[in-house]
Amino acid sequence: MPPPYDATLFLDLLGIEVPMNEPGAEARLTVTHPLIAGTGFLWAPVIIAMADALCAFGVSHHWPEGAASFTTVECKSNFFSSAKEGEVVLGRAEPLHLGRSTQVWDATITNATTNRAMASYRCTQLILYP
Repeated sequence: MPPPYDATLFLDLLGIEVPMNEPGAEARLTVTHPLIAGTGFLWAPVIIAMADALCAFGVSHHWPEGAASFTTVECKSNFFSSAKEGEVVLGRAEPLHLGRSTQVWDATITNATTNRAMASYRCTQLILYP
């Protein structure tokens, strides 16, 4: 049987820092050259990965009794601006609905260097039981 999946490995690859001991804490990313798209700005999937990870970690801190896991059933992103190499990006997730069978989470991503909103992200998580 393969070892359990560690989501932090992917976040480490991207350079996204998430304090694991603080539920709802902000994630941080300093934009590096490998994360830049052909447009000269931060690649959009990096923003989505940050937002999705924050929401997933949020679910893990608001686990309904008896739950075994969860899976995303819907996600949506809106982009307002971006970031360039060397700029700092912050993300934060907040629950909108913490039900027994579903949870809905919002994440906001901000360019801390320019103080501009970059993206909003919403996802619905289906809570799975054994």
